[in-house]
Formats: sequence, structure tokens, C-alpha cells
Amino acid sequence: MFNTALKLEPAEISTSITKNWTEQAIECYKLNGNCAECSIHKAHYSFNCQMPRVVEILKLLNGEPKE
Repeated sequence: MFNTALKLEPAEISTSITKNWTEQAIECYKLNGNCAECSIHKAHYSFNCQMPRVVEILKLLNGEPKE
């Protein structure tokens, strides 16, 4: 199965972060991609977060996270 999110912009998301559910990916999943509530957003990092896209890829490749 080919992921359309990866197809659109493959250089922006590393495949290494789409292999397994991480703590940050699970947080994003639980927040339904609500960046205003995210710990990364609240820390005011200077990068554009791609976690909502990563979560969609993880769901397609690995299914829902097991908590």
C-alpha cells in the first residue's frame, strides 16, 4: 500500500518516524491533531510540526496505537 501523504511531499517526512508509534505521536493522536494543546506547540519550538501527517501515516501503516 502506498501512502498518499508520503507521495505528496516525500522529502519532508523521514520514514524513520513513521515506523512505530512514539510517545509524541500517541499524544498527537489522542489530541486529534489539535496543535494548540500539544506539548511541542506549548514549548514554542522554531519548527513546523509534521506530527499530524506522521499520525495519519502511522495509522495507515500500523493501525491505531496500542496503549
